[in-house]
Amino acid sequence: MKARSICRSLVGLLALALFCTAADWKIAEPGWQYEFPRDHHAHRDFKTEWWYFTGNVFDAEGHRFGYELTFFRQGIRPPAERDPNSSRFIVDDLKFAHFALTDVSKKTFRFEQKTSRGAFGEAGFDDGKRLAWIDNWTLASSGDNAFDVVASGEVGTVHLHLRATKPAIAHGENGVSAKAAGGASASHYYSIPRLETTGEIFVNGTTRPFRGESWFDHEWSSSQLAKGEAGWDWICLQWEDGAELMLYQMRLENGEAEASSSGTWIAADGAVTHLRRADFAMTPIAFWKSKANGAQYPIGWRVTLPAQHMEFTLRAAIEDQELKLGPISYWEGAIDATGSREGKAVRGRGYLELTGYAGPLRELRR
Repeated sequence: MKARSICRSLVGLLALALFCTAADWKIAEPGWQYEFPRDHHAHRDFKTEWWYFTGNVFDAEGHRFGYELTFFRQGIRPPAERDPNSSRFIVDDLKFAHFALTDVSKKTFRFEQKTSRGAFGEAGFDDGKRLAWIDNWTLASSGDNAFDVVASGEVGTVHLHLRATKPAIAHGENGVSAKAAGGASASHYYSIPRLETTGEIFVNGTTRPFRGESWFDHEWSSSQLAKGEAGWDWICLQWEDGAELMLYQMRLENGEAEASSSGTWIAADGAVTHLRRADFAMTPIAFWKSKANGAQYPIGWRVTLPAQHMEFTLRAAIEDQELKLGPISYWEGAIDATGSREGKAVRGRGYLELTGYAGPLRELRR
């Protein structure tokens, strides 16, 4: 009973944090100059922030695993209301995290969520080399654009060592990534699109060394979904020829893509091209229905990028990769992509995120 009560109070606190006004927080505005390693750390003057790792790794026998590990900071008290001498039980932000593991060979998917006030230091941000942590889930900096990640639970255990093989790149234009017309809904958003990943995974009673590649997203803002927006579809892909691609479309309630949807093409030599909504097309071609809530997720897509002379299809590595969490459920999982660019065959792997299909994201609306 006590554990349930604590869980209910934390969910209530999260709902309060999501609903509270963003008027006293900084907003994402044009002109932000990204600096590293400064911007790997927390931006506490903004209301919402996340550090997002996804990757595809392989053990010595070639068995493939996909993983997601995300740390979230949701502001509760804006900067003007903070008092360093207040009780530790009066927290400035709520900490929560998601950990998911896809065993592609066995077609299994497991996920877990942690939520904490962090009143006694069991969760927090920016403590020496630790950028974010909650209990025994930890994200630490281990040098310039290198990270160590640990997560252990019922899902399994992973120890990740990540080293960037490409530099961080900013998404959007003039320092902001727009999420709706008019500029009010926007974020500061960058990625390290390719990190060499080594480590160990312990699952089903067996420890397996592995290696592969990961993608790191870091995003912060004080805005929420704009009026009429139902959710978003997000893709990150690492191509075997050394290029990368990120696309997102903010989805309107009528099913159409919001005009501010955009993406980023990163060539093998590191050259970055911002993609506006008119520069790409995403068409769903395969669906999976959740037994938990009846949501119909588009887990297969046909994508075209005319300027890159590119067309490809992407499909889920396994169908059921839904994180059924309160108060929000969403689909996020490992994907494969095949197609052609400039007349040559291309292949890639990555991750797909689909939100708003299990119900309207009321908690994230203005």
